[in-house]
Amino acid sequence: MTLSYMAGAFSSSSETVIQRVVGVAVKTSTPADDLEKFYQIKKTCDFISEHQFEKVALQFPDELLVDSVAVAEEIERNTNAKSYILGDTSYGSCCVDEVAAEHVGADCIVHYGSACLSPSRRLPLLYIFEQRAVDVEKCASSFRELYPDRHSHIIILYDVNYAHAINGLLALLSPEYPNLVASEIVVEGEQCYSHGQIKRQDDDARLSDQDDGQVIYQFGRQFTLKSSLSVTDCSMFYVGQEGATLRNFMMTWNRCSFCSFDPVTAKGQVESISISRALMKRYYAIERAKDANVVGILVGTLGVADYLSIIEQLKETIKRAGKKSYMFAMGKLNVPKLANFLEIDIFVLIACPESSLLDSRGFLKPVVTPFEMEVACNRKREWSEEYVTDFRHLLPGGQSHVSLADQQDEEDESDVSLITGALRSHNLLSSEPTEPAYGSSVVLRNQTLTVANTNSAASFLAGRSWIGLEQKLGETPVVKAVEGRRGIAIAYEEEGTSS
Repeated sequence: MTLSYMAGAFSSSSETVIQRVVGVAVKTSTPADDLEKFYQIKKTCDFISEHQFEKVALQFPDELLVDSVAVAEEIERNTNAKSYILGDTSYGSCCVDEVAAEHVGADCIVHYGSACLSPSRRLPLLYIFEQRAVDVEKCASSFRELYPDRHSHIIILYDVNYAHAINGLLALLSPEYPNLVASEIVVEGEQCYSHGQIKRQDDDARLSDQDDGQVIYQFGRQFTLKSSLSVTDCSMFYVGQEGATLRNFMMTWNRCSFCSFDPVTAKGQVESISISRALMKRYYAIERAKDANVVGILVGTLGVADYLSIIEQLKETIKRAGKKSYMFAMGKLNVPKLANFLEIDIFVLIACPESSLLDSRGFLKPVVTPFEMEVACNRKREWSEEYVTDFRHLLPGGQSHVSLADQQDEEDESDVSLITGALRSHNLLSSEPTEPAYGSSVVLRNQTLTVANTNSAASFLAGRSWIGLEQKLGETPVVKAVEGRRGIAIAYEEEGTSS
């Protein structure tokens, strides 16, 4: 009895904590009359009722969390479903947080705000985009100024939050520009829902046969070009603010000219960012990856489809190149987190296309993409004008997949590092030595390349030491306490006196 009473006094039941009802004052930044239009609550409720979902996970980005309680209450009032609000996602808010939704046993996810449109396959998914304001007349006027040639081949791209305004923009420009093509949002996956458009396996072939053209699909946008045209023959017009989405399009189609219209400032401009300069920075990161001996694989997503497949492919690619790899799952990245692993020479980030191009200038070690790591490790893949930010394209069956070279056909070739000027061998550790070199890090490779020093995280940690507090029991003499200094470290009171 005594033990039971004490346990209840100092702790509470976990079941009680979970089922506790907390009163929350509903505060919103969006007027109540605009909640329906902004968050499309009726569409969401119809989606939930049609599929008879009982538990619904509502994922909000940080800037929309202020409206989350009001939206959840409206959904529960109009459906029989229980709603759970997902905030502070483990990774980027543009990706669907399926892991958090599975923790509450959700039947589906409703994703609000900006989205990278990466496919998810675990749970049914509904995208609700912000319908941000845009002046269509000013946008059309800027378009005419940027493209005076009415017969130019132009493709309209846009941020998902401005998708609602594209039909109005087309109505103004299509009569004047006969070669104007607008992309549409098409979500890949049978369980993804967005504007009723779902990309299936046979869609590309069916559309190509009907329209006698080629279907281009990239980052959740799809458009059809004539068979005689290629993407490089067209100019790109982007509606939205500068950010990861525009940068991805510019890196992928780096031979196309880009113009953009910012709905916030209502101004259009020619994108003058030097893509060649950006690509050279990425190539420098590839050279760093070639010099690296120990690679850290950063798991930056648990929701994008096929992320486990690209991890396994990277492990094999890195191993074939004679490098060691270690996997890390640490949520959102920052400089202090990665600085804890000094033994890692370079990191490769597995994330959605909008999060993979991480600016690693402030990091202790570079962070590269899976494509860049493959260029560094796979001898069959060459650096060219093609740049891939979607790692699914690197997998077997993907449009940019390059198989690994067979080990029997691989020759021991050496080259010189463009950074250090040192000699390096491509496949130094790809085959195990016939005789183990006990107590030595020098491994005999062949008669051509005499010796090489193997370097791994294990050998790094073996020579690393930490010094903390040492007790030194019995070694420190016992003395009486004395009065210490007074003041602050910059100027103690007794400083500057004879004492």
